[in-house]
Amino acid sequence: MRYVAAYLLAVLGGNTNPSAKDIKHILGSVGIEADDERLNKVISELNGKDINEVMNSGLAKLASVPAGGAVAVSAAAPGGGGAPAAGEAPAAEEKKEEKKEESEESDEDMGFGLFD
Repeated sequence: MRYVAAYLLAVLGGNTNPSAKDIKHILGSVGIEADDERLNKVISELNGKDINEVMNSGLAKLASVPAGGAVAVSAAAPGGGGAPAAGEAPAAEEKKEEKKEESEESDEDMGFGLFD
């Protein structure tokens, strides 16, 4: 991801076709050593392509990915309307309480708390 980000920074800076040296310079400016294999992979994939077209085609692909929210709605539908079943509400409250307890325990494991 850092190689793609550096490539995009170079393009935003006005270099429409960044080289490996350009990307290494960007990454080196923040103390990151570039892996030549990964760097060359990014450059070979993006070389000669308009970055705006690449990003738009990626957005089109992401539009077809399900978001996951619809699954919860369809699972609740057989329960009978929009109201949850009598047994579902206490179970949800118990899960929330368990999560709160776990987060408090994780602070204790580190040896300090936020307000100590």
